[in-house]
Amino acid sequence: MLMFDGCIQPAEFGTPWPSGLPVQIHGMEDDPYFVGYELDAARELVAARATDAELFLYPGNRHLFADNSLPWYDADATDLLTSRVLGFLAGR
Repeated sequence: MLMFDGCIQPAEFGTPWPSGLPVQIHGMEDDPYFVGYELDAARELVAARATDAELFLYPGNRHLFADNSLPWYDADATDLLTSRVLGFLAGR
């Protein structure tokens, strides 16, 4: 499972995170939509799934920073995100 710019606790769905399902979460460290509940949820999920969960925080405050159709697109952060995602997928 890959999550970009957002995260909620699996408990919100009424079930725990599925055993054996790895997760990678990406967001900007000062994104006002991500910081707070979503970042806390991401950290909790990573702590609970420490062996198969990763949280990547990128410098900046942009939401949906990997969408090149938006004016706040961040090419450098997107390149790093893409590299990490491709590595994640290659390992599965």
